[in-house]
Amino acid sequence: MSMIKNYLEQLRIQRWDDHRYYHHSRINQSLHFVSALSFLFAYVWLFIDPVVSALVGWLVSMTSRQAGHFFFEPHTYDHINQATHEYKEEIKVGYNLQRKVVLMAIWALSPLVLVVDPTLFGIFTPWQSATDFMRQVAKIWLVVGGGGLLFRTVHLFFIRDVETGLVWMTKILTDPFHDLMLYRGAPLALMRGELMDPGLHLNPEHTLGFIDEPVLEEQHA
Repeated sequence: MSMIKNYLEQLRIQRWDDHRYYHHSRINQSLHFVSALSFLFAYVWLFIDPVVSALVGWLVSMTSRQAGHFFFEPHTYDHINQATHEYKEEIKVGYNLQRKVVLMAIWALSPLVLVVDPTLFGIFTPWQSATDFMRQVAKIWLVVGGGGLLFRTVHLFFIRDVETGLVWMTKILTDPFHDLMLYRGAPLALMRGELMDPGLHLNPEHTLGFIDEPVLEEQHA
């Protein structure tokens, strides 16, 4: 039980640090709400048609999610947490902006392999139509998504420890459920003209009944 309790504690800390460091913008939060809804749709469709799941996951969920981080989240000095953008990028457990650029570039360029080799080294039957092409691209994107998740998880095993990697993987897989609750009020706040979250000094999980006190713990590289 103590191992499970510690695992959940580490998961809570990673979620809290991720929110307070990287989700100041109400636009970013709103885009995460949209991303969470579409990811949940993709989760369901994974058991119905994985191809549709991959297309929704990458074209809607990931693009909306990362657009919030790249274009709307402040990259200046964080006065709330008293941290520079460079420091936050350095201690980021998961994919910081530089790593995300690499991941998104791989995703965006991956369809080119089907142009160069329509069989993908004999794995696919050469595509004959646009529909065939998109379905094969979606299968590649499934591998890119799963590979990106597993790569960083195993990477964390070596640069941090096994628990940190497994906790991060759990966080990523459950983020759509958590973000749906956490950012459900962001679109309305944005419509009221609130561009930045004024309550980042408060742990949002406190208001959701998950914990008793705010946690202000930092991640270390």
